[in-house]
Amino acid sequence: MSDILFTSRVFKVVKRFITGRSGNKLERHIVIHPGAVVILPILNDNRVVLIRQHRVSVENELIELPAGTMEFKEEPIVTARRELVEETGYAAESMSHVMSFFSSPGFIKEEMHLFLANGLIAGPTAMEDGEKIETLIVSLEEAMKMISNGEICDAKTIIGIYWWNNKLSQINNT
Repeated sequence: MSDILFTSRVFKVVKRFITGRSGNKLERHIVIHPGAVVILPILNDNRVVLIRQHRVSVENELIELPAGTMEFKEEPIVTARRELVEETGYAAESMSHVMSFFSSPGFIKEEMHLFLANGLIAGPTAMEDGEKIETLIVSLEEAMKMISNGEICDAKTIIGIYWWNNKLSQINNT
């Protein structure tokens, strides 16, 4: 049983109660989110397409993989294809699901779906009104260094880049 405390265009906040080990009723607040996608766009020369954008929540610019919130009842692959074009201008000839994970399950029900995008075809972006995005194209080695030195601090991006690094290591070791 949940009480809705707040509803926005994208998410809602609910209050739920659980029973603690002591038997006491404990109140929890949870953000209910429709889910999101993150796209790992890889160019034919194995460089990674990243974006730089201002994030109001952290009051800073972050370097990230392209990503976006799923529309109501939208399939993740549809969202991934749309967001890749919107944010980078690239369309993908092939896109495959890599994994799904929860961004921060302690307080938010947001499942993220990571997609690998290949066969990229450049085109115009279609950014939303509030988006101001710069595209960055870097090698995997550069992306790994950017994680190590703190330039990339976004978790979904770190997951995607580490996955790609691991995947290439497995391929090169066979």
